[in-house]
Amino acid sequence: KLCLCLSVDVFDSPHLKTGEAKNLGPVSGQNRQRDLCTFCTISLDQEEVFRTKVFDKSGSPFYGEDFYFEIPRPFQFLSFYVYAKGVFQRDLPVGKVSIRKDDLCKYSGKEHWFSLQPVDPNSEVQGKVHLEMRLNEVITENGSIGQHLLVRIIECKELPLISGQNCDPYATVSLVGPARSDQKKTKVKKKTSNPCFEETFFFEVTRSSSYSKKSHFQVEEEDIEKLEIKVDLWNSENLAQDVFLGETRVPVKVLRNDLTHKAWYLLQPKGNGSKSKSDDLGSLRLKLTYIEDMVLPSACYKPLCNLLLKSPDVKPISASAAHILGDICRERYEVVLPMVRLLLYHNRFVPFVSAVATLELDNTQEANTIFRGNSLATRCIDDMMKIVGKSYLAVTLKPVIDEICDSNKSCEIDPIKLKEGDNVEVNKEHLQGYVQKVFSLITQSSSSCPPLMCDVFRSLRQLACKRFPGDPHVQYSAVSSFVFLRFFAVAVLSPHSFQLRSHLPASYISSFKETYMYDFFKSFQEEKCIEKVKKVHLITKRVFDSHTSLLFSLREVQKRAQGKKRLGKKNFKKRWLRVTNKELTYHKHKGKEAICIINVKNIRAVEKLDESSFNRKNMFQVVHSEKPLYVQAGNCVEASEWLEILGQVSRCNEGRLTTFHPSNYTGGAWQCCKSQSSSAPGCKPCTATMLANLQLDIDCDREAERLFSFLSSNDVKLHNMEDACASMAVYQGPQREPEEYSKFTIQEPKETFQTLKQLRNVMEELQRQHDTRSDTTAQYGSL
Repeated sequence: KLCLCLSVDVFDSPHLKTGEAKNLGPVSGQNRQRDLCTFCTISLDQEEVFRTKVFDKSGSPFYGEDFYFEIPRPFQFLSFYVYAKGVFQRDLPVGKVSIRKDDLCKYSGKEHWFSLQPVDPNSEVQGKVHLEMRLNEVITENGSIGQHLLVRIIECKELPLISGQNCDPYATVSLVGPARSDQKKTKVKKKTSNPCFEETFFFEVTRSSSYSKKSHFQVEEEDIEKLEIKVDLWNSENLAQDVFLGETRVPVKVLRNDLTHKAWYLLQPKGNGSKSKSDDLGSLRLKLTYIEDMVLPSACYKPLCNLLLKSPDVKPISASAAHILGDICRERYEVVLPMVRLLLYHNRFVPFVSAVATLELDNTQEANTIFRGNSLATRCIDDMMKIVGKSYLAVTLKPVIDEICDSNKSCEIDPIKLKEGDNVEVNKEHLQGYVQKVFSLITQSSSSCPPLMCDVFRSLRQLACKRFPGDPHVQYSAVSSFVFLRFFAVAVLSPHSFQLRSHLPASYISSFKETYMYDFFKSFQEEKCIEKVKKVHLITKRVFDSHTSLLFSLREVQKRAQGKKRLGKKNFKKRWLRVTNKELTYHKHKGKEAICIINVKNIRAVEKLDESSFNRKNMFQVVHSEKPLYVQAGNCVEASEWLEILGQVSRCNEGRLTTFHPSNYTGGAWQCCKSQSSSAPGCKPCTATMLANLQLDIDCDREAERLFSFLSSNDVKLHNMEDACASMAVYQGPQREPEEYSKFTIQEPKETFQTLKQLRNVMEELQRQHDTRSDTTAQYGSL
């Protein structure tokens, strides 16, 4: 979310799929192409936010992993690096693909093969520098006139981390010309990515032979065309060689029309990124979906939201705005999600999905095909389960899924896929044990089902029984279409889709139709198994919070030590952090007992911590009944995730703080407000808290903007639907609809036409608001 001006925000949401690499070239060191063990990473500029699993010994690996994340800060490049895994040495870069932010939309939604480029330390840059240049007229002692160039380096922003820590930056400032290179150097700023230099340097530009009075000082044309100011940023390494951070070059001719120039410049690779010819390093296939929305103030979306939220009350439901949106964007699966979020937030989801399910049941002729299609009702329920069912799966299936993925037990019983030396009977025992464990956990989990899912399934059961009153089994099949086929089965086969695992496990899916699967199929036809399944279907509302659910598994962080070093300075140590809906714990080693347990009920605030507190990025604090816990996350995406999940589990706690200190208490005072009392109230308002209800953690303005974007991109279909309604309402003879009209669900053409006209008016006003705000473009050189 990048704040632009006033209430206008830009939201960046990429969904990335790292596909495969091919013909990976050689790397330095002992590795040969046939022995390459590679992995791929994703970085925002120079900050890594995700890495795939290591792919063993292949020059053409297939990674096949999805990664979805909200971009929490400004960036210039989205980069993908392929590394060769080192055994006794550091990982060696094979190559990279860097896509400029402005170019992401070109590749969105499609697969592309990108040629890997060499990873050159002099081209790995990020950040920006603030410069001021001014020409001064100087009269020397002998009366001659000279021209001096004043260069002030003010500050830098967003310099990269070096080895995961803030750097020690300094700058060199040079006046460069055909026959000169005068260089000056700033002081080193310790442990910061946003150094404030505020240093001024003077350079002699030209000197005339005699003094002559001039009403306006001008630099000679031939001199100004040849000179430029070059600023290089470096990280001071003390004993080792300093690390290049980036450069910028500003021609002195920018002062031709104005004697003072002040602007921000993006740092560039050394030599303006000129690339030498390199060997073929191979290619990387990527599919990315990048969304960037300009979100307007909340009041702008009220008419659209009101129109969508009254959809459950519209008769027939096919004439409602929400149904029309799903109808004209039928092939766009991503359309339903923002609509579901909006309905969830305002507690309108259950009546809407009941209405669209009724419409689908009216068109269903056989009970055994109930809810098997890819309809608006099934898509809405699918997305609802992904939003509210993650915690349910975490408490139900995550432990056994972790056990399956982390163990080395082979479960392959397909005769064609068996490896040499495999024992099919042993594998069958492994598989039988895992299947039985998963089945038992599912059938015993009804009390953990979120209330919202229970409400939806109860409604589906009632509607199915009403539609097929003579079928006693339809109440089970109506629910099993979702609970088993679209929820538990997906979670077992693709646990990463519900964030149960960070990586996609290798899984070979077999069918019960295969003869070697018959024994398993037969065991689940026993009467006692069928009765257990029926109990899952007849779930009722339960209190979910009575169970402990794992929300974040162990993740490595930097935690500020509570004790002190001998010299008094508190240090940071690596720890493994874990959070459930009951407690936050940290561990010295992965898999070991917790060395500290914080009850979630005792958390009073979870907030960001200023970088200046410890000269570290991606810091957050957990304020609880004892001392604040200061934590540094691995990257900006993880920091955002920690803040979200900890805020969610603690937002209903008693004694929540309304204000907090964005900095730390040291030297007898809070560094933010300089208050000397360690118990002084905070100086900054806490992040707004809402009730601990999953559907409330939704940005309605953002979802409404997404829906407006979908409607705008399908404007032609809206017109076609209007024409179809007009034709059906006016023409009284036999209905002969054009083929295009038959794609729409129109039960009441007059009612549908009225809703379409309302949608049209809302869209026109929103477009006008966008056009008004798009006029304020950022000026080059501004921050």
